[in-house]
Amino acid sequence: MNATVAGAPVSFGVFEMTPEGAPTVAADDLLETLAEAGYAGVDLGPVGYLGRERELRSRLARFGLELAGGWVQLPFSDDDAFTASLPSLRDALRVFADAAEAGPDRLPLPTLADDGSATRRANPGRGAETDPLATEAWQRLIVNAGRAAELVREAGFEPTFHHHAGTFVESPEEIDRFLAEVEVDLTLDTGHLFIAGGDPAEAVTRWGDRINHLHLKDVDLPVLRRVLAAGGGMPEVWSSGAFVAFGRGDVALAPVMEAMDARGFDGWVIVEQDVLNAPDVAVDAFRAARGEDQRVNRAALRPWL
Repeated sequence: MNATVAGAPVSFGVFEMTPEGAPTVAADDLLETLAEAGYAGVDLGPVGYLGRERELRSRLARFGLELAGGWVQLPFSDDDAFTASLPSLRDALRVFADAAEAGPDRLPLPTLADDGSATRRANPGRGAETDPLATEAWQRLIVNAGRAAELVREAGFEPTFHHHAGTFVESPEEIDRFLAEVEVDLTLDTGHLFIAGGDPAEAVTRWGDRINHLHLKDVDLPVLRRVLAAGGGMPEVWSSGAFVAFGRGDVALAPVMEAMDARGFDGWVIVEQDVLNAPDVAVDAFRAARGEDQRVNRAALRPWL
């Protein structure tokens, strides 16, 4: 498989949901941990976390890493909110351009995702039941997702779309509908598809020709079920430890990798182990534990990459 493996700040508790004021792993410490574990790239994390312009390029170069992609969440089904969010998309694209000035071997993929709703985020995997999207709102989602993809391409990058639990594109049926109507390919996220009732290996057969980005996760199903049965939403899933190192959960990695290898996948493979750390976390111990998980995850991919 001609692919490149990257890690992600979200595996160290650094993402848009990190509690305000909570201690976080420093960018240099995170990149050092990934580089030592054998990763070749890193996802962006919150815009600005890895720096901008020269700071970003020099930081990536110092650790021998390239930028793999980055999360851009937009309210596609609400025209006014979508228009208001476009400056955030343009800001993220400037950061991608900053990284691309270094002439990387593989360009990053701006990773578009829907914003969903509070109801859907509170009921991951049950969105179609708890908060169905009206036909008119779905059409807005389609048009605005296409518009965002055009902006990404105008900036010189190829977009990818991330289905995600808690959004309006989370179930296999919603993904089918989206791909049929929008000219943008898919980030297959094994963990989020699992939450939404899908089978990651079957997904490669179903959407393989449209998958241009991989986010790999493992999920501890008993933990996930307990969280959901207690009425937990995505924040509770992230903080529960339901996303575990490869081999410690219930998502089979080998069938996905074998199927993607057979298709000759040529792109980024990003390991994500979403963690929402507690506000009073001891950062050094937290970093060490997360780093050990990422070493386990990188080793699990060695048969293919």
